[in-house]
Amino acid sequence: MSRHSRTSEDRGPNRGGNNEHSYSGIKRKRDTQAEIENMSDNTHKRANFSAVTQNGLNRNLNILNLKPAATKKLVIKNLKSEPKLPDDYREQTWDKLKSAVLDIQKSKPNCYSLEELYQAVENMCNHKMANTLYNNLRLLTESHVRDNIEQFLAESMDRFLFLKKMNDTWQNHCHQMIMIRSIFLYLDRTYVLQTPHIHSIWEMGLELFRQYILQYTLVQTRIVDGLLMLIEKERQGDAVDRTLLKSLLRMLTDLQIYDQAFEQKFLVATERLYASEGQRLMQEMEIPEYLSHVDKRILEENERVLHYLDSGTKYQLIHNIEKQLLSEHVNNILQKGLDGLLEGNRLADLSLLYVLFGRVKNGHSELCVSFNAYIKKRGRTIVIDPEKDKEMVQELLDFKDTMDNVVANCFNKNEKFSNSLKEAFEYYINQRANKPAELIAKFVDSKLRAGNKEATEEELERLLDKIMVLFRFIHGKDVFEAFYKKDLAKRLLVGKSASVDAEKSMLSKLKQECGGGFTSKLEGMFKDMELSKDIVVAFKHYVGNSNNDLSSLEMTVHILTMGYWPTYTPMEVNIPENMVQLQEVFNKFYLSKHSGRKLQWQPTLGYCVLKARFKSGRKELVVSLFQSLVLLLFNLSDELTFDDIKTATNIEDGELKRTLQSLACGKARVLNKTPRGRDIEILDKFNFNNEFVNKLYRIKINQIQMKETTEEQKATEERVYQDRQYQIDAAIVRIMKMRKTLSHNLLISELYLQLKFPVKPADLKKRIESLIDRDYMERDKDNPNQYNYVA
Repeated sequence: MSRHSRTSEDRGPNRGGNNEHSYSGIKRKRDTQAEIENMSDNTHKRANFSAVTQNGLNRNLNILNLKPAATKKLVIKNLKSEPKLPDDYREQTWDKLKSAVLDIQKSKPNCYSLEELYQAVENMCNHKMANTLYNNLRLLTESHVRDNIEQFLAESMDRFLFLKKMNDTWQNHCHQMIMIRSIFLYLDRTYVLQTPHIHSIWEMGLELFRQYILQYTLVQTRIVDGLLMLIEKERQGDAVDRTLLKSLLRMLTDLQIYDQAFEQKFLVATERLYASEGQRLMQEMEIPEYLSHVDKRILEENERVLHYLDSGTKYQLIHNIEKQLLSEHVNNILQKGLDGLLEGNRLADLSLLYVLFGRVKNGHSELCVSFNAYIKKRGRTIVIDPEKDKEMVQELLDFKDTMDNVVANCFNKNEKFSNSLKEAFEYYINQRANKPAELIAKFVDSKLRAGNKEATEEELERLLDKIMVLFRFIHGKDVFEAFYKKDLAKRLLVGKSASVDAEKSMLSKLKQECGGGFTSKLEGMFKDMELSKDIVVAFKHYVGNSNNDLSSLEMTVHILTMGYWPTYTPMEVNIPENMVQLQEVFNKFYLSKHSGRKLQWQPTLGYCVLKARFKSGRKELVVSLFQSLVLLLFNLSDELTFDDIKTATNIEDGELKRTLQSLACGKARVLNKTPRGRDIEILDKFNFNNEFVNKLYRIKINQIQMKETTEEQKATEERVYQDRQYQIDAAIVRIMKMRKTLSHNLLISELYLQLKFPVKPADLKKRIESLIDRDYMERDKDNPNQYNYVA
C-alpha cells in the first residue's frame, strides 16, 4: 500500500469486514501549530482566545487591542522552557496503553477514556518516543495474532465449523485493529508517514496476520480446502453460506494470498469437475438439454464471481467452463444435434447454440460449415427424387423460408451464414440439370393462372419475389425461359391469366434479373396481344359493313409474330364451311392492310363457345376447337363411332382420344360412351347426352392433357438444346476471332466464363469439331491441340 493512501483518510479493515467501528467516539485534540496559524489569519474576527500548546497545557494569549482605524496585530508569547517529564513517564504511559490494547484484544471494557489514551500517544510522539511506541505495539499485536492462529493447529473440528471460527477470528482481528488504530492515530499520521519502509498500523495488522497464515501451512490448507468444499457443494445444488464464503475470500484477498493460496487450486478443481461432467453429460443428455445445462453453468459461475469470488478470477474461470463443456465437444454437438435442431425448427435452441459457440474459438466457423452441409444434404433430397417433382418448388420455398428465418433470428443475421446459405442453395438446386428450372417455370404458371384463387395480389407479389430468389440460384435459366414462354403463351391465348399486372410484374422481375435480352420475346408476346385487340375491333367493323352472311358467327383472332411465340406443329383438320369462310374473310381483311405477310392458322390453340339445348334447358359450352368439331357432328347424327368422328374431323388419334375422353368421361359428360369406361377405344360408340344437367349456364369443359405432355416437353427441351448449340458456336467464333490462335484448354476455359448455362466438356468438343468441319476454324498443323481462326 502506498504511503499516499495512508494520508488520505482512515481506512476500514477490508471489503468483507465490519466498518462500523470508527474513530467517531474519539474527540481528537486539534493540531496545535495549524490551530495557531488559523487564529493568526482570523484575528480581525476575534478579540482574544485560548490556544493549545504542543504539551497539551492551556496558555493565555495576550491580544493587543488597537484603535478601530488601525490594523489588529496578534503577538504570541511562548514559554522559555518546557516542563520536565517524570523519569518513569514512558513506562507508565506504555503500561496504560498496553492495558488498553490488551482489553481491546480480549474484548473487555477499558478503564481509560479514548481521549486520554489518544492524548498519551500524542505526548509520547511529541517527546521522541514514537519509535519505541511503534515497536512495542507491533510486538503486542504479533503476540496476539500468533496466539489466535496457533489455536487452529491443535483443533480437529468439522470443516464448516473451522471456517466459521476462522471467519470470527478474522472479523475480530479487523475490529480490534480499527479500535487500536483509533487510539494510535497520531502515531500513524506523524511517525509512520515520516519514516520510510514501515507499515501503517492497519497494514501492520494485515501483514502479521498474513505472516502467520503463510507460516502455518496447515491452517492455510484447511481454509482453502474448506472453501473448495463449500463451492463444490453449491455446484451440486446444495445451499451454502455465501456470506461466509465472501468474508473468507475477501480475507485472502486483503492478505494478498488469494492468487497463490486459493485461485490456482480453485481453477484446477473447476477444470477437473467440468471435464468429467462434460464427458458424462454428452453421453446422457440430448443436445438441447446439454446446451441448456452449459448455459446454466456459465450463469452460475458468473453469479459466484459477482457474489464472492474475486473479479480477476472471472476470465480464467469462464474460460475453463467454455473449454471443458464446449470446446472439447464442438464436433460431437454439431454431429449429434444440429440436424435435429434444424429439422425441428428449434429456434430457441439454435439461438442458444449460436450464442454458446460464439464463446469458443472458431465456434461460429464450425457451426457455419455444418449448417452449410445440412442445407446441401437436405436440399439434395428435395431436388433429386423424381417422385417429389410435383411438390419440389413449394418444398424449396418453404425450406428457404425456414433457413432464412434461422439465419435472421437465431444467427443474428451473420453475413457469413447468409453467404453460406446462398452457396449451399446454388449447389444443390443444380444437382439435377434443367429439371428445377423447368419445374419453377411450371410453378409460376400455376400461380399466374386465372383459376388460382389461393392468394391476394399482395400475397402473389410476395410469392413471385420468393420464386425469383430460387430463379437466381439455377444455372439453366434458358430452360426456365423456354418453359415459361410456352406456359405464358397458353395463358395469354386461352385467356387464363390471373392478372395482367401480375404477369407484367413477373416480366419486370425477370428483366431486372437477366436483362432486356432475356425478356425481349416475352415482351413481344404482350405487344402482339395488344395489337390483336385493335385488329379484332377493326375486323368486326369490317364484317358488319360487308354483304355476307357471317354475322351469326363471332370470331376473335390473335395475330402472333412467329419469332416471339413458341413453335407449334401445324395440324390440318376439317373445319365447318361457315368457319372456313370466316377465316378467308379475315385473311383478305388482314393482308389488305399488311401486304407481304403470311398467315398460318393454328387450330390446336383455338377455342369456341357453343350454344347447346338439353332436356333441362339451354347451356353455353366453352370448349376447345377440337371439342367443338366433335360436338357439331351430333347436330347431324344421333350416334357416331370413333372412326366416324375421326374421318369427319381428321383429328390425330391421340388428340381425338383425349378430346372424346373430356366430353364423355369427365365431370361434364355431354356425350355418352358405349361401353362405359374411362379409356377411349377404337370400337367405342358415342351419342349426345340429352339428360345432361348442370346448375351453371356457362360450362367450361377442359381438354384432357397428356401427363405433362411428354412430346411437348421433349420438344421444348430440344429447342433449348438447339439454342444452346447456337450460343456455343457463336461464343467459340467470337473468342477465336479475337484471339486468332488458341489452345484447346484455354478455349474451353474462355467458354466456361462466357456461357451462362451448364455445359459438359464433351458438348463443347462436339461444337468445336462442327465448326472445324464448316471451316470456321482449323487445327494447327504443327500442334493438333491448338486452333487457328479462319478469316
